[in-house]
Amino acid sequence: MFKNFISPLFMFLFIAFIAVSCDDSNPTAPEAHIDAEGFVLENNETIVYREFEGEITVNDIALTNGATLELSVHFLDHDGNELEHEDEDGEEETLTFDIVDSAVISVVTEAHEDEDGHGDEHHELGFELTGLSVGTTTFTFSLMHEGHADYTSLPLSVTVNSAMFSCNSKQLCLRNCCESTIYASK
Repeated sequence: MFKNFISPLFMFLFIAFIAVSCDDSNPTAPEAHIDAEGFVLENNETIVYREFEGEITVNDIALTNGATLELSVHFLDHDGNELEHEDEDGEEETLTFDIVDSAVISVVTEAHEDEDGHGDEHHELGFELTGLSVGTTTFTFSLMHEGHADYTSLPLSVTVNSAMFSCNSKQLCLRNCCESTIYASK
């Protein structure tokens, strides 16, 4: 009699285990991650840096000592198109920075809420880059989501020039931005 009881009990437990392990109603669904292949940094809608599939294609980040550059970050998909950034369920993505020489530049993160004309709000990631002293340094940033990085940049090179090399009144100098040639004499 004991043998007749064990076999059906074992079969019931086995089927119950399989049914529970195949349950699709798991409340811990996979997290949404940004599957970025690169990004662009824009200042006033002008691209000053572009990184795509491990290659830097634009690198025009330079500013004068004491100047601040407001940069917006736009992540790119595998086709090079901008990914739409959406905060779902209050899960906010943030940027973290690693600066090689923090005596040359400082970085402060910003988040912007913009309306697109249709009443829809879009969340945009950005940061302010400030020149602290003349020199060149690099920094990297990571797009953080729930304690881990969804994307980490290559090192970005930044040059901070003295104010006398400024190309315009805002003290922002992008490479090749000066319209006239400057001559020096003895």
